[in-house]
Amino acid sequence: MRVCVLGSGSSGNSTYVASAQTGILVDAGLSGRATGQRLAECGASLDSICAICVTHEHSDHTSGLAVLNKGDRIKLYANRGTIEGIEARVGEKKLPWNVFSTGAVFQIGDLTINPFTVPHDAYDPVGFVIAQGDTRVGVVTDMGMVTGLIRERLRACNVLVIESNHDEQMLKDADRPWHLKQRISGRQGHLSNQHAAELVTEIAGPHLKAVFLAHLSGECNHPELARKTVFEALAKAGHHHVTVVVASPDQVSEVWDG
Repeated sequence: MRVCVLGSGSSGNSTYVASAQTGILVDAGLSGRATGQRLAECGASLDSICAICVTHEHSDHTSGLAVLNKGDRIKLYANRGTIEGIEARVGEKKLPWNVFSTGAVFQIGDLTINPFTVPHDAYDPVGFVIAQGDTRVGVVTDMGMVTGLIRERLRACNVLVIESNHDEQMLKDADRPWHLKQRISGRQGHLSNQHAAELVTEIAGPHLKAVFLAHLSGECNHPELARKTVFEALAKAGHHHVTVVVASPDQVSEVWDG
C-alpha cells in the first residue's frame, strides 16, 4: 500500500491511496491540473486512478470532481446525503455517481472500503478505512469530535490521515467572529491538535506506523506546533516508532510505502 496526501487545507483536500493494482483518491478538492501534477510528484498518474471516494460535499473536498470525472474515466463514489449536498449547489453539474451506504463495506479493485459516520457540519459526512490484505489506512479529515465509532474504526489502522485543524489557544486569540470560533471548536466543527493527539495516542500500538496530520488552519495553527503536540504525546505513551508527518495545502506529503 502507498499513501500520499496531495494537499490538505481550506484551499483543497485530496489523498492518494493505492495498492499494487488499484489507485484511488479520497476527495478531490484540487484542480484537475494540480491533481495530475501532484500525483506525478509522488510517482503516480491520473491514468492510475480508478475512483474517487468523497467524504462530504464541501467545496474544498469536491471542486475537482467534474474535471477528473470527464468521460467517466474516474468513477465517483459517495453516499446519498453527500450527493444531494453537492447537487443542491446552484449550477452544479450532475455527475454519474456510484452510491454507497454509510456503514456498508464495498470494493474497488482489490481495495476494501469501509465508510463510517463522523460528526461534521455536512449532510452525511464520513471517514474511510481502506484495506488491502493486512494493511489498513484510515482517512478522517473533518470531524468536530472523536466518537467511539471513530476510535473503533481507526484502532487497527497502520496509517492514519487525520485532522489536526487548530491550536485551541491560537483559535481563542484569533481575530475571527465569535460564532465562527464556536463553529470550528464545536461538536460539528474541526479537531484541535490536542484532541488529535489524544485520539492517536489512545489507539496507537505496534501496528501503527505513520500519522499524517491534515486540514491545518493557516491562521490558527502552525505545522511544527501540530507535529510537536502529536509527536510528544505519542513519545510520552512509549510509541516512539510512529512517524508523524504534517500535510501541506501547497505540496505533496512524504509517501508512506509499506
